[in-house]
Amino acid sequence: MTGAGPAVPDRIEVRGLRLDAVHGVLEVERSTPQPFEVDLDIYLDTSTAASSDDLADTADYAAAVESAAAVMGGPPHRLVESLAGAIATAVLGDGRIGAVTVTVRKLRPPVSHAVASTGVRVHRTRPGAGRPTP
Repeated sequence: MTGAGPAVPDRIEVRGLRLDAVHGVLEVERSTPQPFEVDLDIYLDTSTAASSDDLADTADYAAAVESAAAVMGGPPHRLVESLAGAIATAVLGDGRIGAVTVTVRKLRPPVSHAVASTGVRVHRTRPGAGRPTP
């Protein structure tokens, strides 16, 4: 699609951001830090940046990581769904980003059976930006 941008936007990927934080339903989860892992899929048209090779023409993934880390280090959320939604809102603060998919995993969830992790994935689109297919 020449001149119209890609049919499915490009994406910047951040994988395996590991942070200790205090989120969860149980009191111990809100008082004792536990390990979390966050993935971000940041949707935007990167064609200008691909041509210019200039950071100003794309979303800065370091800034997105800092936004996610600020939410993780902020006030406790009871639900991982709420936490992931807050991260998505923070990342969408960069006006160049049309949509974001956020995955948050608890690496030591309080369940009675052995699991590698529990988590949630949310997809949020900037109003008026359409809904890119993840």
